[in-house]
Amino acid sequence: MSLKRNPSRSVINFSAGPSSLPYEVLEVAQRELVAYGETGLSVMEMSHRSGTFSKIITNAEQNVRELLNVPDNYSVLFLQGGGNGQFACVPLNLMNLKPKRSADYVLSGYWSERAANEAKKYGNVNLVVPKPAKYDRIPPVEEWNLDPEASYVFICDNETINGIEFHEDITHALNGVPLVADCSSNLFSRQIDVSKYGLIFAGAQKNFGPAGVTLVIIRNDLIGHAIKECPSIFDYKVQAGNNSLYQTPPTFAIYVCGLVFEWLKKHGGMESIGKVNRMKADAVYEVIDNSNGFYHSPINPKDRSRVTIPFRLCVDGKPNEALEKEFLAEADKKNNLKELKGHRSVGGIRAAIFNALSLEEIETLVFYMKDFQRRHQ
Repeated sequence: MSLKRNPSRSVINFSAGPSSLPYEVLEVAQRELVAYGETGLSVMEMSHRSGTFSKIITNAEQNVRELLNVPDNYSVLFLQGGGNGQFACVPLNLMNLKPKRSADYVLSGYWSERAANEAKKYGNVNLVVPKPAKYDRIPPVEEWNLDPEASYVFICDNETINGIEFHEDITHALNGVPLVADCSSNLFSRQIDVSKYGLIFAGAQKNFGPAGVTLVIIRNDLIGHAIKECPSIFDYKVQAGNNSLYQTPPTFAIYVCGLVFEWLKKHGGMESIGKVNRMKADAVYEVIDNSNGFYHSPINPKDRSRVTIPFRLCVDGKPNEALEKEFLAEADKKNNLKELKGHRSVGGIRAAIFNALSLEEIETLVFYMKDFQRRHQ
């Protein structure tokens, strides 16, 4: 990840998804759009069973394994359907792991709640903590009502909308029950220990590719337990047995993911990427915390996300929507800072500072925030 902004890009895109792609990746994709290598074909029009595409998807998988240090007893799948698709696929495949057909779900925000509601169609869902009045923290593990007979424990590792992220290892408290994590907005943003998880899934459109690809990393002993009603296309055993080619996959999107993986390796891999992402997040939170209440983060500091940062603009200690509207308009029209509006369910501002955004681009946002406060507080 570069510390410097690419001079070829005039706007800074803070969209939470689909999100910014590295400019260098877009340039490569542009050059190869019409004819990939010496094939004379675009990746978009070549057979997914061709030798050329086989190399593309195999290299992408190998880079996933290298970047995340994926153990040999895990399968890497390139699927479709996004996070919402996996909200169904996970219980369809894993709810049968134990006779009780029950799963533990940790509600930490909008997406984990949505996942729990979907899972209820396929088995029993135990909410390990009651749904809170508002999502502003991760309840301590000591407060969780975990079921040792659960088939799995589900978390959303980073709540994109609410700006809440897990930072501590929780597996010591899970009684050996497999941990399933929706990492759609923070996979490839830092080093992780894949061996701590039974299954990880992530939509590509935040940190490592375009919309259309859903990456699944699953421990092999968890494959082969789908309920009989599970459609073949959603069965991890079927997909793993066909090397993610059971049906025509999103070939071009997988190709672009492969380019992003190469870009991540070029910029130092997960250790380097994680350090830069921490610097980016710290820069934004420093402005918020030193603003004397002008900017307000609603999230418990120890649970704050490094990659999706929601905040409000306040007058007399209360969020001021008129001021936020002015902030957004000026950011867009005068500073080319795009897509900063918060999700409709929570309002306010949200800065999604994913991998493709450089530290220099975040410093541009920081400068604007300080200047806007100076002129309006």
